[in-house]
Amino acid sequence: MRKNLTTLAFASVLAMAAYCPANAADEITIGVATAQTGALAPFDGPVIEGFKIAIDEINAAGGIGGKIMIKTIDKDVRSDPAQTSIAAQELADAKVRVMVLPCDADPAFAAAAIAGAAKIPAFSTCASSPTLPIMGGDFMFANFPGDNVQATVSAKWAYDQGHRSVYLLYSPDSQYTTLPLYFGDVMEKLGGKIAGKSTYKLEQQDFSAEVTKIKAISPQPDVIMTSAYEPDFPAFIKQLRAAGVTSQVIGSDGIDSATTFSLGSATEGVVFSTAGHATPGSELEKFNALYKEKTGKDSETVFNAIGYDLVKVIAAAVIAAGDTDPVKLRDAIAGLENVQGATSKITYKGTQGMPVREVSLIRVKGGKRELVGQPSPDAALIPAPRMQ
Repeated sequence: MRKNLTTLAFASVLAMAAYCPANAADEITIGVATAQTGALAPFDGPVIEGFKIAIDEINAAGGIGGKIMIKTIDKDVRSDPAQTSIAAQELADAKVRVMVLPCDADPAFAAAAIAGAAKIPAFSTCASSPTLPIMGGDFMFANFPGDNVQATVSAKWAYDQGHRSVYLLYSPDSQYTTLPLYFGDVMEKLGGKIAGKSTYKLEQQDFSAEVTKIKAISPQPDVIMTSAYEPDFPAFIKQLRAAGVTSQVIGSDGIDSATTFSLGSATEGVVFSTAGHATPGSELEKFNALYKEKTGKDSETVFNAIGYDLVKVIAAAVIAAGDTDPVKLRDAIAGLENVQGATSKITYKGTQGMPVREVSLIRVKGGKRELVGQPSPDAALIPAPRMQ
């Protein structure tokens, strides 16, 4: 677990800038302000594991393009938007060339204006709200398939399975947890109907009122869609199944964690969207082998690979720009096409900062991942970003 730099260490970093600065020709310094503790740690922690593996791999080969070494300044923002803003300002003052921000749009929003004002390109590790780069400005980029894209893929799958009615469980407390509203938009566009909606509070543990409301619907909804994540999703799904509700449950990438696969019968058959699946011979399978070699353990989530991919994107931008100047890097990122990552090829060209990358649908089966499919979303079905 990474801790904040002490005041003395931070002062030393600034003092050293005159001698070996972040803009040295043979070095790029990335400012990493992520949530290694708090509610977002189950996501940022695995991302940064993969991030560091990629950095070590590139540096061992002599750096980006064989000559530009990667260094980082790491800060734990403790899943707090205010701390994220403080860290972002410190990193901007240290003149980092790229910023990496937490895995949620809300704290990333808090730092985006600082990165933009300093003209430093910034990425969220795995925030998926399509509003992030729109509201965050030209220097803000995402690193994960957008909520509206994920919802399009999962809703089309549900409709193709014959499901016609959906119940939406969402939280207005964050951009991410409103993802089910996109799912509802797509289902209605396809000809389905919304059987009902409920909202919940983040970190809510008692879902009895919501479960009672769902159970009272006759006939039961074909699908219940939620983007709840830990600790909310485990509490909800256990209470839902204990009440005898058997509707198909569809989730999103927030439940791509070891916890989901450890809940036994409660999560059996749950389908969720995420950023990749290790098929035989795939780049993700190769990454998982590398991860085990480096850490001595199996990767239990795609978020490890997402961190690895982010470094590959940054390296590709450095090569495309032929420079580590932040403005040139920003322009290079916006023009990237088909960067090969561990999860898929990644494109930013022609987008508003949300990457075009593969979406996988996974089913929980016997405590393991079963690939449902990796369909390309129908562009005509993708809803416009919802601005809260």
